Amino acid sequence: MSNNAEAFEHWIRTSFVQMNTELEELYFGQHDRSRVLGVGDGIKSALRDEGHAHVTALRAEGNTGEGFESAFGVLGNVGMYLGALRRHELTNPAREERSPFPEASSLAIHCGASLGMAPRFATAHLTLHNRARAGLRKSFTSLDAEFLFIDENTRGILSLQRAAEALTSIVHIGVSSPVADVMFEAAKHSLNEVVRVNRRLMEHLDVERFFHSVRPYYKPYRVGRQEYRGANAGDFSGINEIDLLLGLCRANDPYYGQLLVDKMLFMLPGDQARLKDCMARRSLLDELLELLPDHAAAGWFQRNARAFLEVCELFGQMAAQHHDQLVKRFIEEPAARLGEEQSQGLTASGPPLPVLLRSLELLRDLRNAADRRDIASRHHDLARLRAAVAVQ
Repeated sequence: MSNNAEAFEHWIRTSFVQMNTELEELYFGQHDRSRVLGVGDGIKSALRDEGHAHVTALRAEGNTGEGFESAFGVLGNVGMYLGALRRHELTNPAREERSPFPEASSLAIHCGASLGMAPRFATAHLTLHNRARAGLRKSFTSLDAEFLFIDENTRGILSLQRAAEALTSIVHIGVSSPVADVMFEAAKHSLNEVVRVNRRLMEHLDVERFFHSVRPYYKPYRVGRQEYRGANAGDFSGINEIDLLLGLCRANDPYYGQLLVDKMLFMLPGDQARLKDCMARRSLLDELLELLPDHAAAGWFQRNARAFLEVCELFGQMAAQHHDQLVKRFIEEPAARLGEEQSQGLTASGPPLPVLLRSLELLRDLRNAADRRDIASRHHDLARLRAAVAVQ
């Protein structure tokens, strides 16, 4: 890491966090916690100008590479800087045709293009590649709610990755293998961990603090002329690998295929490669269905099919828990308390909240294999498998 890159990193971990936290306390102390314009203007100017000095030094340096970690770190830092400027209304894609911060945009585009990623901060910058220094990881603020959100999200992502790795191992040995039980058990254990993570968020994350002081940093912003959606907790390959390996979602479904295309550049290059590989593989469900007519009575089929169905049930439970509890409590309900004007530009993914909620509901129902004829649900295929297991 160059001296300029290290200086920017140090600023992001110190003064940047302090100024954002001071601004959040000002906003949160108001009667109208959503009011940002005209509040803390001196702090905002300092944040803008100090960050700009680091950005221009790095841009002039030219070589932001020195390996993946350095370029990826610079991309995350300039992305967090632009994300904070968006949060504090120093930029807003709704009122601009291009970013008012051309130097930061240029640096982000340089790094993003070299990595094959979108030129903004991604979920991985605050989770899987968020290196702790003396126990402290990067964040926008020093608020307890943000630390809880980042830490539990990271735990959930790690658990989903482990589940995906376990299911991938089954693909390599075949779903009929007598030792597939080891990986099915590992997948179930990992999914149970995600359910526990979601439960802890429900119990301990402060709704008002999350909605007003954490969520706004994930809004869309422009890099150059292009508007990029906000980072999303699902921007890693593991959860989609599970979708595809179980067979609950299919890459040739226009809705789901578009979802994969939209998120690809927001994932790490390694995740992109794993997801592309997974898209070319046959699902465990399809493999079991092919074996069903001739081998339903076999002991190995009964054991492995039952274990597969248990994994599907847990995965569906997790998906329903996320949508019906977390999204509802931390986004939908507090948004309903805002006026129409305050609700504009609410979501990190860009579309209006009702559109986003419908999309998330559709994804939940695919992962639950819901009995819906208007989506590519595997409800009837899972029912065939359950019937074969139940009658033996």
